[in-house]
Amino acid sequence: MALFPAFAGVSEAPDSGSSRKELDWLSNPSFCVGSVTSLSQQPEAATAHVSEGSPLSRSPLKSEPSDESDTNKKLKQTSRKKKKEKKKRRKHQHHKKTKRKHGQSSSSRSETDTDSEKDRPSRAIGGRKKESEKPNQGNNAAADTGHRFVWLEDIQAVTGETFRTDKKPDPANWEYKSLYRGDIARYKRKGDSCLGINPVKQRISWEGTSTEKKHSRKQVERYFTKKSVGLMNIDGIAISSKTEPPSSDPASFIPVKDLEDAAPVTTWLNPLGIYDQSTTQWLQGQGPPEQESKQPDTQPDSESAALKARVEEFNRRVRENPRDTQLWMAFVAFQDEVMKSPGLYAIEEGEQEKRKRSLKLILEKKLAILERAIESNQSSVDLKLAKLKLCTEFWEPSTLVKEWQKLIFLHPNNTALWQKYLLFCQSQFSTFSISKIHSLYGKCLSTLSAVKDGSILSHPALPGTEEAMFALFLQQCHFLRQAGHSEKAISLFQAMVDFTFFKPDSLKEMPTKGQVEFFEPFWDSGEPRAGEKGARGWKAWMHQQERGGWVVISPDEDDEEPEEDDQEIKDKTLPRWQIWLAAERSRDQRHWRPWRPDKTKKQTEEDCEDPERQVLFDDIGQSLIRLSSEDLQFQLVVAFLQFLGVPSGFTLPASCLYLAMDEHSIFDNGLYDEKPLTFFNPLFSGASCVGRMDRLGCPRWTRGQNREGEEFIRNVFHLVMPLFSGKEKSQLCFSWLQYEIGKVVWCLHTKNKKRLKSQGKNCKKLAKNLLKEPENRNNFCLWKQYAHLEWLLGNTEDARKVFDTALGMAGSQGLKDSELCELSLLYAKLEVELEVELSPEVRGAASARAVHILTKLTESSPYGPYTGQVLAVHILKARKAYEHALQDYLGDSCVSDPAPTDSCTRLISLSKCFMLFQYLTVGIGAAVRIYEQVFAKLHSSVFPEGSGEGNSASSQSRSSFLEAITLMHASLLRFHMKVSVYPLAPLREALSQALKLYPGNQVLWRSYVQIQNKSHSASKTRRFFDTITRSAKPLEPWLFAIEAEKMRKRLVETVQRLDGREIHATIPETGLTHRIQALFENAMHSDSGSQCPLLWRMYLNFLVSLGNKERSKGVFYKALQNCPWAKVLYLDAVEYFPEEMQEVLDLMTEKELRVRLPLEELELLLED
Repeated sequence: MALFPAFAGVSEAPDSGSSRKELDWLSNPSFCVGSVTSLSQQPEAATAHVSEGSPLSRSPLKSEPSDESDTNKKLKQTSRKKKKEKKKRRKHQHHKKTKRKHGQSSSSRSETDTDSEKDRPSRAIGGRKKESEKPNQGNNAAADTGHRFVWLEDIQAVTGETFRTDKKPDPANWEYKSLYRGDIARYKRKGDSCLGINPVKQRISWEGTSTEKKHSRKQVERYFTKKSVGLMNIDGIAISSKTEPPSSDPASFIPVKDLEDAAPVTTWLNPLGIYDQSTTQWLQGQGPPEQESKQPDTQPDSESAALKARVEEFNRRVRENPRDTQLWMAFVAFQDEVMKSPGLYAIEEGEQEKRKRSLKLILEKKLAILERAIESNQSSVDLKLAKLKLCTEFWEPSTLVKEWQKLIFLHPNNTALWQKYLLFCQSQFSTFSISKIHSLYGKCLSTLSAVKDGSILSHPALPGTEEAMFALFLQQCHFLRQAGHSEKAISLFQAMVDFTFFKPDSLKEMPTKGQVEFFEPFWDSGEPRAGEKGARGWKAWMHQQERGGWVVISPDEDDEEPEEDDQEIKDKTLPRWQIWLAAERSRDQRHWRPWRPDKTKKQTEEDCEDPERQVLFDDIGQSLIRLSSEDLQFQLVVAFLQFLGVPSGFTLPASCLYLAMDEHSIFDNGLYDEKPLTFFNPLFSGASCVGRMDRLGCPRWTRGQNREGEEFIRNVFHLVMPLFSGKEKSQLCFSWLQYEIGKVVWCLHTKNKKRLKSQGKNCKKLAKNLLKEPENRNNFCLWKQYAHLEWLLGNTEDARKVFDTALGMAGSQGLKDSELCELSLLYAKLEVELEVELSPEVRGAASARAVHILTKLTESSPYGPYTGQVLAVHILKARKAYEHALQDYLGDSCVSDPAPTDSCTRLISLSKCFMLFQYLTVGIGAAVRIYEQVFAKLHSSVFPEGSGEGNSASSQSRSSFLEAITLMHASLLRFHMKVSVYPLAPLREALSQALKLYPGNQVLWRSYVQIQNKSHSASKTRRFFDTITRSAKPLEPWLFAIEAEKMRKRLVETVQRLDGREIHATIPETGLTHRIQALFENAMHSDSGSQCPLLWRMYLNFLVSLGNKERSKGVFYKALQNCPWAKVLYLDAVEYFPEEMQEVLDLMTEKELRVRLPLEELELLLED
């Protein structure tokens, strides 16, 4: 055997004697192929040979013939091929068996078929060996060949007659549909044709794959795919041309800047001299110089250098001023800009993209900066709040709560921190429950009361603590109302009224905790409370207790009315979820007052059917606070009235406004379109009154409560009105009368004539009773409301008599009295609006009446009724009087700082009257000029140049006056557009200018959305909304942007829909649905949007209207993650997903929301 197979023929050549000796080292005499093969593959055969006494020969085999060496070579190659084929055919069962048979032919001698098959080829091969020289060598070779696996095709000596028979059946042939693909011969086909056929007439259809390569058609990627979005996120390279001085002569052509004027250089590569340098280098096989190849990266390098410089600047500044918290916060905000930049901190090539996409990296970097900042500023609450807000992405809710508790323990006197802590706990769905949050509110208010009293010596009270405590108290009341526990909210207000206004004098100097302990016996005594019949207050009860007990007065039995027996289930054929919803809302509306045993009927606490309706002192004791400010005491009363549904003009504090916003009333225009000058605006701000859980979209008017609720509101008014005098009492009377007028407007809107008659009668009776009181006889606000009531009821002549009587009582006060100006203004507005309804012959008289009213206001003589057309001389005198009065007010009152509130009030009332006077006598242009003059003056005083918005109390009050004059201007323009042709641009510009200053004014937004809905182009509106939402903090721009798009969608669908059935795409308005969804998602990411129940209700309603049920369910559960306390969300879910009713009610029960009608009780009611 040759040591090197390549030299086997050289070493074993027979005629080369001398060369064989020289190449003798190439052979290995001690190596035998057959011996090794038989030893490795057939251990049994080797054992048999040893037993027979024929040991393996290790003698040198130098004189082996070349044929035998060739055979050994082939056998060696055969063994290698066999190993490769073994790996390839391991998958199939048939070939596994075949390999096993051929590989173990000598060892498995018990299988006779296999032995016979394997011996046959070995004998055939051995028989054809004619050139064997030695018998023992020939036998060994034959034995070796017989014990090996040999492919017939690999043996050259075998002729074509050789074949093999396989008698064993293959079960795969009948188990599968076809032969195994490995057993079928495969070959490559060159082309689809065949030799010998006529290509014109004949054609072969090949089965299987075609020889032509399948060209994979690459689909064009759209802009929203992942790859394209990644390309768009990469910052582009700024390209700047060489700056050249501008020439005086205009150029006749655009010069090519990079072209040099030198003559072209011709070489053998560039014979014509037309190639540039880079092309010539490419032809030579060279690349550009290193300096040129690095040139495009100069711009990113400069950007990175600039960012690095800013980072170094920040590091230097925070190192020099570690106490500057605002600088630290700016450094944290700067990290967003750093991570958007291309590879400032990137080390490797792929790391840049990873870092740009890694939100976790940004958060970790911000957290590291904040921890450094907190080390230098241990007492900074803002930095700790920023860290907690950041850690919501990392920590578990339980860990976050513990960190919040530590922070609250360190700063118990920080009201802003308490507000954020309550909001955090309130919006954590996993740990939320009503009782837990309610007790947390009590702990907060009791802790702040102790701080304010000075009981906690380590932490003094901060400025504004009392106002913040009042805001937190209101937030707690609305939280309980939204959760369905309206009895506890009403009890809180009742207790606060007694605790504030009817406190015994002997307890006023005690700390709050001691006063609360004395208040508990009164609460548990069963005596009438605020709003209940016969309530006298805590102070009277204490005096009576000192004298020897309370005198029980027997009620008058004649005054009792039979209880209304409302049937809860009116139609049992309806679906179960509809019956439950109707009954639940009915009980919410009827049972919002706390249940107390009626002693006249000998009731006890056990007689209460629903124990949840009883409110114990433990539920309210911790939340009682002491209000020392008279302004806050009055706000408590008007907030209570607003909570009951009385339009008292109270606006919730900004901290809890959007938390309480849960109804659709902010989009209701009322009578604004019909009567833009004198529309009724109750100003409910989107917060429902107690007892209302209506479905979204239900119009919110002042419908009033049931009989017991109306009696409760009357008792509250009778109790609190004697506590105030002057303007406060006048405002309470005005609110009461406006509440009754609102119910009249509701009857007019619903055209309920029977109820309108009785309601109008009751309302006029109340107005007369209020005006009979001595302090109200000269109250022009009440006279104005009474006259407006008569006008609404259709009694125009009676209303004119009331107006004339009130104006005659004023004497010669004229323009100096703001209430008199407002009275005359309403009288004139009603006459002007009446002119539109009259026939053209009588229109002039109505307009003349309005001019007469406004002219008489400027005269020093007493007012006289209208007798005829006003003379031109009197009109000129009135105009001069208005001008002089306006200049006096503009020059004196509003330039001084602080400006008196009365002076600004008179200025606004005068401006309104002057605008209407100019509109009636000159035209709309003159009225607009008056507005512009007053607006410019007030704007300069409220928002001085060089400073932001005014934060002082005077600037805030003047801001409200500026708002009022803008509303007058907008209503006047709307009225003018209604009665004549006038462009829309002036009104749009006026509203846009006002909304930039007052982005939270709902009346202005309603006007803006209404006028923009008439425009066919929505681009201006969308740009304006986008501008406002980027800069403004209030949520109203988002809400009205969504409402504007929904109105546009309804308009398009109305046009496209034919007979209410099919939708024809006549107007190609695309993308509205996706735009509205994007607005919703962006609004959720705003500061106050995620905790606004109204926004979630609108989003859920919109998705359900699209028919996307699965996504609607996802949004519902996402809403619960942020607003788990809002019962209206659960009611909406029952309405939208009736099949999930049981799951929703179980969720309400788990989170302790108020369920007034359990399903078990519903089943019993349905069985009756």
